[in-house]
Amino acid sequence: MAGTLHTLNPKPLISHRILFKTPPPSSSSSNLIKSSPNFFISCPNSHSLRLYRSISSHTVVKSNLSSNQVTDNGDQHDKISLKKTVSWEKSLFDFAGTNFLPLALVSGVVLGLVNPTLGCLAHQYSVSKFSTFGIFLISGLLLRSEEIGAATEAWTAGLFGLVSILLLAPFFSKVILQLQLVPQEFVTGLAVFSCMPTTLSSGVALTQLAGGNTALALAITVISNLIGILTVPLSISKFIAEGVGVSVPTKQLFKSLVVTLVVPLVWGKVSRDCFKGVSEFVDQNRKKLSMLSAILLSLVPWMQVSRSRSLLLMVKPTMFLVAIGIGMVSHLILLAFNTVAVQSLSVATGGKDSVFSEKGNARALIIVASQKTLPVMVAVVEQLHGALGESALLVLPCVAAHINQIIIDSFLVNYWLQKDRVSSSVKEA
Repeated sequence: MAGTLHTLNPKPLISHRILFKTPPPSSSSSNLIKSSPNFFISCPNSHSLRLYRSISSHTVVKSNLSSNQVTDNGDQHDKISLKKTVSWEKSLFDFAGTNFLPLALVSGVVLGLVNPTLGCLAHQYSVSKFSTFGIFLISGLLLRSEEIGAATEAWTAGLFGLVSILLLAPFFSKVILQLQLVPQEFVTGLAVFSCMPTTLSSGVALTQLAGGNTALALAITVISNLIGILTVPLSISKFIAEGVGVSVPTKQLFKSLVVTLVVPLVWGKVSRDCFKGVSEFVDQNRKKLSMLSAILLSLVPWMQVSRSRSLLLMVKPTMFLVAIGIGMVSHLILLAFNTVAVQSLSVATGGKDSVFSEKGNARALIIVASQKTLPVMVAVVEQLHGALGESALLVLPCVAAHINQIIIDSFLVNYWLQKDRVSSSVKEA
């Protein structure tokens, strides 16, 4: 009966398990494969073994493949989720690193509004003077001599930048003072802000990102802040103090700014040049020192807002928004003015051969000559001792103006970079 099928039950039951049953000695020609108590298959030795092995192997392989596929899909899903999490965290840290200064300034203002106790205590111990001293000390440490020397080739462009920053921009304060806001300190603060020299770090950083002449930007920054020690008190006295009926102690203010700004700046530069270990440490930690400078800068609005929180809460939000708008418009006007002036000077001094037509010089001038520094403004307000109004109300719209000018110029830099990429692709085509 070899190779035949015997059905012992007309309704066989199919089991998930297949067992070998050793045949009796008399049945050496066949093997019985027991698939269930009620269902047997009898087939030749070699054929049955091959058939079972084939079926069993196929079942096991298929089962293993299914199991591995599920495992692989699960691992792949976990890896994708992990990559998304890491990518999100990296993007967050990159954003925080790129926008550390505006985030620090905003955090200082928010912290002062939420919990003013610690800020008031810091103000009582004159922490603002130490923070301003630290800012300019770090600026001196970061200053490289070779970068200043490289800017001498474009000295005419640098001269225009200084004129625009220190002599032309302060005239705009007269226009700002014509506006009426409640409190009036918002307008006065923005007018004082327009008399300031250029920013200490953001202008140079944005110039570098835009592919501009970084050395020229740095030279304008340093020289305008040094000369600004003399011109700022004069500008405030001429354009602002007369309009509000207040006399500014120019001589006293000049001395104070020299001690607060020039001394730490020179100290930092001399330390860098005289001690090799200092310069190596600074160059290896430039980003960390820049972040420390931003933190020191954020301490100033934090203390100012903390000590005048009750006054700030009385200000109508719409008035503050208007003050923010005035600051943005002021910066846009300066950008437009410097752009037109650079293009006009380029045409007047030789066209394509002019130093003003050089893309790197033009971008450096437009950015640096249009920005205003917050630390010097805060130092000036501190020395006025309320002569022009409540210090916190004078500083607060300028903090917003400082942040907004960085944001606006960042968009401008991105526009220039996109323009460069399009130009490069056209040339390659």
